[in-house]
Amino acid sequence: MEFKALLVALAIPAVSIAAIIPQGSQIVGGVAASQGDFPFIVSLQTSSGSHFCGGSLLNANTVLTAGHCTVGQTASSLRVRAGSLNRASGGTLVSVSSIKVHPSFSSSTLDSDVAIWKLATSIPASSTIGYATLPASGSDPVADSIATVAGWGTTTSGGSTLPAALRKVDVPIVSRAECRADYGTSAVTNTMFCAGLDAGGKDSCQGDSGGPIVDTSKVLIGTVSWGDGCAAPNAPGVYARVSTLLSFINANL
Repeated sequence: MEFKALLVALAIPAVSIAAIIPQGSQIVGGVAASQGDFPFIVSLQTSSGSHFCGGSLLNANTVLTAGHCTVGQTASSLRVRAGSLNRASGGTLVSVSSIKVHPSFSSSTLDSDVAIWKLATSIPASSTIGYATLPASGSDPVADSIATVAGWGTTTSGGSTLPAALRKVDVPIVSRAECRADYGTSAVTNTMFCAGLDAGGKDSCQGDSGGPIVDTSKVLIGTVSWGDGCAAPNAPGVYARVSTLLSFINANL
């Protein structure tokens, strides 16, 4: 199991299924995103400017990202870039005032893999910046429906180079039963859902962790969490199911 966050992936050795690899690299099999596709996406960065995860603006001072992108971090050493397709320039770059991981998050299973970052400076909506729409409580993405995931992660599994420009890819939702058949019943909890092609080839990857996956109505149904590598056959990407985590999210808006 691999996280899809760059810092975590680099910090831990690859071990067994419990070696969750955060999907922190680049989108695999996707295309360049256009202005307006994901007006709420943000690049999460270290104070030195290194991108390591994605996130979604929920309002002017709140970002939703992955728990595994947040554990072990210190708010004062983090930055968020919003309103730019380029992770390294443009838009608005702000500091982070506090970070809070879901109380049920588990680093070993990646259950409840979400966190809230509060920003030191508000980011108002503009022609290039918007806020994500949250899903209905308890809703579940429908198998075979199409979702779109975006990020600045690697474009190949194990890749070491991040694209400068935001990329996106369309992936079909995989039923929980099929995903559990792929990964094991206990590995895919009710706070997760899966998306990808049986044949592989399209997926989120290292560096995409914490970033958004949306349905055709642009509702934020999930955040990038983990997978067995990136874009491998019968190994779909696994996402935190936002609809099951709304009590935590709404309490911290």
